[in-house]
Amino acid sequence: MLTDYHTHTPLCHHAEGTPQEFVDQAISCNLSEYGISDHAPQSPEPFDDWRMTISDIPKYLEWIQEAKAYANNKIIVRSGLECDWLPGNESWIDQLSLLHHWDYLIGSIHYLENKWDFDNPKWIGRWNSSSPSEIDQIWTQYWDEYSRMAHSQLFDLLGHPDLIKKFSQRPTGDLRRFYEPTIQAIADSGSAIELNTAGLHKPCCEQYPSEQFLKLAAEANIPITITSDAHHPKEVARDFKEALDLIQGSNFKQLVKFEKRTKSFSAITRL
Repeated sequence: MLTDYHTHTPLCHHAEGTPQEFVDQAISCNLSEYGISDHAPQSPEPFDDWRMTISDIPKYLEWIQEAKAYANNKIIVRSGLECDWLPGNESWIDQLSLLHHWDYLIGSIHYLENKWDFDNPKWIGRWNSSSPSEIDQIWTQYWDEYSRMAHSQLFDLLGHPDLIKKFSQRPTGDLRRFYEPTIQAIADSGSAIELNTAGLHKPCCEQYPSEQFLKLAAEANIPITITSDAHHPKEVARDFKEALDLIQGSNFKQLVKFEKRTKSFSAITRL
């Protein structure tokens, strides 16, 4: 059965819903596991306005416990964090990993140049004014950092691999020049990736990552799971049927699961 490990809570300031509503939706979608992975705190604080702070962690753990109590063995509830990879923040990730006995940590890149949250709609003007050579440079920087994030081996699951395409700004030419080195870095690290369906509802109108990236990842035997990046209960397991078709079409044979930061695998089954 399927899992959804990438979901958020109102503590990140841009999600809504209660633990009970998320659990009910996960059960109604026939998921076997529902994972909670809100945006982790980032140092120094205040860092931005779309994540938890360190002072929110007790509330976050209460939210997780409330979800587990409500689930009452009807579904497994997993605990995680979505952590931002920034150059030089390895020790901060180590600190976050010790705050709880997490089932998994997601590593994501939302920032370039440290303070440019490139997927934030407020920067659409910057994207639209970028020249083709600038787009190529931005993509190069993004994928170089993604490879470094993979090599760090700090994370169990690497989030929305090609988030950089969110606003449909892509370089010209064969994008494998970006993908292939990153695929190798991920394979070397032993990390898993997600097929994140949220991209289907963004300007790029495509899941993260692209089908081409997925096929290369399958060839490299990189573990994969399907996630929704839900910020509302109704988004849990959204578009999973389409994602399953794409996973199988890319020649993946199994999906990865996590418990206490240990991987296991299950055969792909239909919803």
